[in-house]
Amino acid sequence: MPGEINFFTEDISYTLKHKTKLRQWIHSIVQSENRAIEEINYIFCSDNYLLNINRQYLNHDYYTDIITFDNTDDYDPGLCSDIYISIDRVKDNARQHQSNFSTELHRVMIHGILHLLGQGDKTPEQKQAMRKREEACLSLLHI
Repeated sequence: MPGEINFFTEDISYTLKHKTKLRQWIHSIVQSENRAIEEINYIFCSDNYLLNINRQYLNHDYYTDIITFDNTDDYDPGLCSDIYISIDRVKDNARQHQSNFSTELHRVMIHGILHLLGQGDKTPEQKQAMRKREEACLSLLHI
């Protein structure tokens, strides 16, 4: 039985569309890497909410679109994570990249999953590889 993928909001009003298809898509990406999901919690929030998390837990004083907390247990191979996404940043990213909001949101959602699967994005080479993997994953989502 596949693990849980949950969607929550903090300090904003936001309703995610196509939850069932998104869950299926995320599970298929994880399964393609021979991994499973224990529990993934997406928490959609504002810039300020995520900035406070960034300051409190990572000692970073800047806005970001996503923070992924990997809570996976060494004894259970299933992915377990809380993934915080700033809806404000996603909207801004979509404008900057001349993309639509849904595509950018899905990119950020799968970005967190790719981190959990071991994909880094610190170096230019890793960033380029991450972008390629995001694009490949997005091509599999049919909404």
